[in-house]
Amino acid sequence: MPAVLPDIPTVETQIIAMTNAYRGRQGLGAVKANANLTKAARAYAKYLADTGTFSHTADGREAGDRITSAGYQWCLFGENLALHLDSRGFEALALAEKSVEGWINSPPHRANLVAPGVTEIGVGVAQAPDEDPKYISVQLFARPQSMRVRFQVSNTTREPVAYSFGGDTHEIEPRTSVSHSSCSAGEISFDSFGGGLWPKAISMRYEARDGLVYRLEPDADGGVRVAVTPMERVR
Repeated sequence: MPAVLPDIPTVETQIIAMTNAYRGRQGLGAVKANANLTKAARAYAKYLADTGTFSHTADGREAGDRITSAGYQWCLFGENLALHLDSRGFEALALAEKSVEGWINSPPHRANLVAPGVTEIGVGVAQAPDEDPKYISVQLFARPQSMRVRFQVSNTTREPVAYSFGGDTHEIEPRTSVSHSSCSAGEISFDSFGGGLWPKAISMRYEARDGLVYRLEPDADGGVRVAVTPMERVR
């Protein structure tokens, strides 16, 4: 019986659908197919298939370089690779399942699947020359540069205030502003236990959003409140 050869565009479409289904189960938004990312993924899958190599730098470049060459201006990116061989061949759905399940079961690959900041995806699948059906799958995730998050924290109080963003703790001096630029949105947290500078405890959390100012202001009870306003745009 001849080996089953899958329809490659169907495999690529199913990989995207299965990826979004998995992201949905993790409470994450769907990623949308992007033509330039697809171009980069297909080109690299073909390169790996034609050369018999299999690594993220087989062509001497990083994934980000290949994405840029394909015309995509990225803010952040991730890449997953998969290789499957079977003398019986593959149905399209089965090949897609093998790729996605393999990535889910590998912590570094799963981290790309569930990256909260990515918004777009490109998938390329290529058949490698071999006695038995062998397929390379390349999956690219990215967030475009146009979706970089820019915001400010402004302290209009008379005392320094500490806050955390992106895993780092910052202290902002009185009457000053700090600008942030990040490839992914995240939580800004303002916390203190009261006493000392602030007799009232502070515990406030906000989702960092593009184009906003998080202005720290004293309140009437000896604490601090945050006023969220649009940034002034320089023309």
